[in-house]
Amino acid sequence: MNRTVSVVRMQLINKQTFVWVPLIVLGASFAMSIAIYAILYSSGVPGPFYGGGSQAPLWVLLFVGISSLTLTFPFSQAMSVTRREFFLGTMLAAAMCAVLLAAVFAVGGMIEEATGGWGLNGYFFALDWVVADGPLVAAFFYFVLALLIFMLGFWSATVYKRSGAMVLTIIWSGVGVLLVVAVWAITRFEMWADVISTIVEQGPAGFATWGLLVTVLLGGISYLTLRRTVP
Repeated sequence: MNRTVSVVRMQLINKQTFVWVPLIVLGASFAMSIAIYAILYSSGVPGPFYGGGSQAPLWVLLFVGISSLTLTFPFSQAMSVTRREFFLGTMLAAAMCAVLLAAVFAVGGMIEEATGGWGLNGYFFALDWVVADGPLVAAFFYFVLALLIFMLGFWSATVYKRSGAMVLTIIWSGVGVLLVVAVWAITRFEMWADVISTIVEQGPAGFATWGLLVTVLLGGISYLTLRRTVP
């Protein structure tokens, strides 16, 4: 356990990657969104206003997941850290980062609801569907989403280190093709109403639970791949 904690400390030596860059992106995205809401509000445009800026810090975690393997894995092996300890320590560091972001989003959502969208009827954190079941469920939703995006980056990096850029490109191209086929099938058979209603009925808690299962699956694949990865 002590060696696992040492991996966490190693990952957090450069706090910019795990802490400050996601928070800076979050702050910048929030400031720009509020500025846009203020412009619309002062122009007499009826609200409420919603934007997609809250996604920005979450997608930063994709690159955090990539760098957490590519930049520190070779160093950890030179320090005689086992692959299991490296994996567990890195996941713990990612979970800490996800908890931080989830807390910020949950508190921000409560402030927005209490102030009527910062007095502008504009909402950055408190998206209706996400906060419908309360701040704890919203925090769980954002925690799982942040961890899932991190794991996508980490898994991609393990595939790259184990099999090279060609295999990784083929895999992601295949995923893209499957998504296009799925969109075509849903459109062709006019199933969009059913798909949307299913997502809404799942709610943020159900959606997050499925996301957590995918995260665990990717984590297991990443660990098995990491065991055969050369630093």
